[in-house]
Amino acid sequence: MSKHKSTPHPDDTTDFSAPLEDALDPLVMTLDIGSTATRGSLHDAAGTPVRGYRHKIPHAFATAADGTSVIDPDRVTDEIAEILDRVCDRPELAGRVRGVGIDSFASSLVGVDAQGDAVTECFTYADSRCAPQLAQLREELDELEVQQKMGARLHTSYLAPRFRWLRETRPEQFGAAARWLSIGEYVWLRLLGTTAAGTATAAWTGLLNRRSGHWDKRMLTAAGVSEDVLSPVLDPHEPIPDVDPARVERWQGLSEAQWFAPVADGLCANLGVGGTGEDTIVVSAATSGAMRVLLHHQPQHIPAGLWCYRIDSSRCLLGGALNDVGRAVSWLQDTLALDDAVLNDVAAAPVSADTPGVLPFLTGERSTGWAGSARAVFADVSASTDAPAMARGMLEGIAGSYRRVSDELEVAAHGVERIVAAGRVTQELPSWLQILGDYLGKPVIHQTIKRSTCRGNALLMLESLAPDVERSHPEPAGTYAPREAAQDYYRGVHDRFEHLYDALVAGR
Repeated sequence: MSKHKSTPHPDDTTDFSAPLEDALDPLVMTLDIGSTATRGSLHDAAGTPVRGYRHKIPHAFATAADGTSVIDPDRVTDEIAEILDRVCDRPELAGRVRGVGIDSFASSLVGVDAQGDAVTECFTYADSRCAPQLAQLREELDELEVQQKMGARLHTSYLAPRFRWLRETRPEQFGAAARWLSIGEYVWLRLLGTTAAGTATAAWTGLLNRRSGHWDKRMLTAAGVSEDVLSPVLDPHEPIPDVDPARVERWQGLSEAQWFAPVADGLCANLGVGGTGEDTIVVSAATSGAMRVLLHHQPQHIPAGLWCYRIDSSRCLLGGALNDVGRAVSWLQDTLALDDAVLNDVAAAPVSADTPGVLPFLTGERSTGWAGSARAVFADVSASTDAPAMARGMLEGIAGSYRRVSDELEVAAHGVERIVAAGRVTQELPSWLQILGDYLGKPVIHQTIKRSTCRGNALLMLESLAPDVERSHPEPAGTYAPREAAQDYYRGVHDRFEHLYDALVAGR
C-alpha cells in the first residue's frame, strides 16, 4: 500500500471509494465514452474507485428527424486526452497504474484515411438512416441463420447495413476511408499510434462469428468490406502491442501501464454492478437500456429476440437492448415540461385504468422485434388525458419493453436467481423500479454505485492484472418486490402492449 496523499474530487463521497493511501496496487485507469458524457476513473486492485481521481466531460449526439445520430470523433478524442491529463499526469501515480482501458457505446463507426485522420463523423448505434439497406439485407440473407452465427440480428444498429448505406449514399467518403474503426479504436489510434478491437467491441458490430471469434467472411461480403479495413481482435487479457512510448510519456502516472483494446460499455455495465455470473440478470437504464446475463458458455441456440455477444473463448453476454429509456425520460421532461421530482411522483402514484398504452420507440426498436423504423405510439388518449398520465404511460411502456426481453431471457438462461437494476434512470426515478418490479413480477435489487461502467472496465482488466486480489462489493440501495395487488393491472397493461405491438410494429 502507498502512503501518497490526494485531494478529493468535490463530488466524491466516502461511500464505496478509497483514498489513494489505502488503495491496493496495481491501480487501473478506466475511460468510458457514453451517450451523454466521457468519463474517467481510477480504481484499485479490488475494483474500488480511488477518491479524487476522476473526471467527466459532458457531450451529446447530434440528431435529426431523418434518423441521424452522430458525434464528432475528434471532440471525443480531445475529451479522453483531457481526462488523462487531469487524472493521470500526476507524479504520485508513477509506477502504480498498470492498466488503462476504454469502453464506449456499442456499434459505433468512424472512417479514417491512410494517415489516421477521420473522413466521416462517428455514427452511433441510434443512427437509423440505413433502414433501406437493412431491408435489402433481410431479403438477401436468412436473418435467423445470421443471428445464430453472429449472435446478432440484422438491424440498423449493426454495421452491415451501415456500410452499404455509406457506399450508396456517400461514395466519396466511403472511398476515402482506408480503415473503419469504432470510436474507442479511433481514440487509441490518435493517442497511442496503434489500435485494436476488443472482442466485445467486435461482437457488437454484427460481423464477428460468435463461435470462432474471427471476422465472418460471409457477413463482410454482405456488408461490402474486406477484413483488412478492420482492426485485429484482442481478448480482454491481451494488451495492445506496439504502443508508441513517445505518445504516452506525457502522462507521468502511466509510465508502467499496459493499454487494453476498447470494449463495449454494456459488458462493463454488467460487470460493474455485480453481473459476473449466470445467476444474475442486470437491467441497465441509462440513455439507452438493456437486460443481460453473463454466460460462461456459448449457448447452442439464441432466442429470436435476443443477441449473444462473444467476450472471449469461454464467455458471452446474452440479452436484449432498448434504444429509448433515459432518452424517453428526457423527452417527457422536454416535451411535457415534467421534471425529475414530478416524474418520480408520477411513477409512485397508484395504478390507473385511464393510463394510456405506450410503445416507447422514439428512435426505433432493437430487442425483441428489431424494428429499426418503429416509432412511439400513444393509445387510448382522450380529451381528459393530462401530461402526468401520458408520462405514466411512457414509464409503463418502458417496463413493457424490458418485459419482452425478460420473457426470452428466461427461456435461454437457466439458474437466474436475482435481477439487479442500475443506471441514471434508476437513480433519478427510483419509483420507476416499483413499476418494473410489478411489471416483471419479480424483486428488483437497486444498485446505485456511481460510475459502474468504469468499475466494470476495471474489473475486466484486473482479471489478468490482479487475478488473486479479492474484489470489493458495493451494497445495494434496496429491493423493490412486486405487489400482489398490482399484478392483475400489469397483466392487462402487457396484453394491451402486445396487441399494439402486433398491430403496429411486428414485421416492420
